[in-house]
Amino acid sequence: MPKFVELWVYLSATPLFGLTATLVVYVLAQTVYTRLGQAAWANPVLWSVLTLASLLTLTGVDYPTYFSGAQFIHFLLGPAVVALAWPLWQRRFELRQRWRALLVAALAGGAAASTSAMLLGWAVGLPHDVVLSLAPKSVTAPVAMGIAEAVHGVPALAAVFAVITGMVGALSGRALFNLLRVSTTGSGWMARGFAMGTAAHGIGAARALQVNPDAGAYAGLALGVQVLLASLLIPLVVR
Repeated sequence: MPKFVELWVYLSATPLFGLTATLVVYVLAQTVYTRLGQAAWANPVLWSVLTLASLLTLTGVDYPTYFSGAQFIHFLLGPAVVALAWPLWQRRFELRQRWRALLVAALAGGAAASTSAMLLGWAVGLPHDVVLSLAPKSVTAPVAMGIAEAVHGVPALAAVFAVITGMVGALSGRALFNLLRVSTTGSGWMARGFAMGTAAHGIGAARALQVNPDAGAYAGLALGVQVLLASLLIPLVVR
């Protein structure tokens, strides 16, 4: 037991801990998710976050120590997002025909997401800076933090709101689309994917990719379009 304690103290203080813990927890969560038939409630991102947060709390490992190892995986987020361009390139002829409708849908969806969140925050009496932090909730977390800082919100809160929004979208998207009777044939997958990427950014796009190739491609497109529109329009409108 003393030797095990010494080994744990050593590993928990090195970058190896964050890297190993992240990989092991996600692989286990992904395995369970696959065996359960990709049930929405078993989303591997959700359970990985909860498990890692519990592990860090119980072991007393501070976040900077954990991230010193996990940053190697974090670095791969950039190439992974860029890789979403390949499915779009394969559908470039469809995009040329539908770009006007997609742009209108992106504007309407982004405006609805941002405005509704701010109005709800204002209605329940949240502080002004917290309300402003809700504006970019449907944009991927790193960009949401930058937007929140630009409009004098709280970047850390914006990141939390963005992650929660993505999780809720990934967990409830299929049930909501089925309730609204959005088709699962033809252009129905395009509509589902684009809506998921618009409302739930990267986490929603990852979920869409697991369900259908067309849904994943259009979710990736919506994710990118929302980043551009939100970065340009939210600071302008708030100002």
